[in-house]
Amino acid sequence: MKLPVFALLCALSVSACAQSTSADDGKAAGAASGQQADAPKEAMVRAALKEIDPRVVPDRIAPAPIPGFQEVIVAGQVIYFSNDGRYMLQGSLYDVKAKKDLSQVGLSVLRREALTKIPATDRIVFAPVGIRKYTVSVFTDIECGYCRKLHEEIAEYNKLGIAIEYLAFPRAGLTSQDALAMESVWCSVDRRKALTDAKGGRPVPPKRCTNPVAAQYKIGQQIGLQGTPMIINSGGVALPGYMPPDKLLEALDKLAAEEKTGQDKVATAAGGV
Repeated sequence: MKLPVFALLCALSVSACAQSTSADDGKAAGAASGQQADAPKEAMVRAALKEIDPRVVPDRIAPAPIPGFQEVIVAGQVIYFSNDGRYMLQGSLYDVKAKKDLSQVGLSVLRREALTKIPATDRIVFAPVGIRKYTVSVFTDIECGYCRKLHEEIAEYNKLGIAIEYLAFPRAGLTSQDALAMESVWCSVDRRKALTDAKGGRPVPPKRCTNPVAAQYKIGQQIGLQGTPMIINSGGVALPGYMPPDKLLEALDKLAAEEKTGQDKVATAAGGV
């Protein structure tokens, strides 16, 4: 059941406020402000949010797919404000004709932008020996059953040309034993072996170092992660949790075909101008 919008914002405000204290303060605002024509509308929305709860810091504000509204993302949740900031709507925005949930489009952009901030050196990568057809980012926990099942089949994903790039998301929180164990994995000389051992229930020697676990956990919160594994393709689209290798390949093929169709339509429209 969805919370009413006021309750939703109150529930999100702690998370949003916590994110605002990071080094990324103001980046979302700066990105949204890039379109100068929308700056007054964005200001109205920010004023409305501040009136509801001063602690709420939006991760993204952009024109909504419907006229007269701005799309706002806070801690992975999408809400809509009228351009004058007076009206607020919560819920999915579904295009009946296109049979598409348009509220996921902005989330995909946010996820894609967030993931580009994570250096390749901070990921634990299991890539195909041969041709790499697709790369997916997977927020993982070493204790979750489906995370372990996915990892047990890592060779099958790779055989199908799918590279898995793991990111840390200790579900029990950053002060948990789970998080400490994941830090040990990321601090290991051989991270791939350490992660495989941890997911196989084998102990990993405790290690401490400067590591990306907390930063990746916060990014997971920002993009609305609610469970692990969370699989995200290169376009920022989140897939529905664990998927067997053949089903994941099928889903990625479908997304790639949809993306190509969209690009072809844009090119055709541009050529007809």
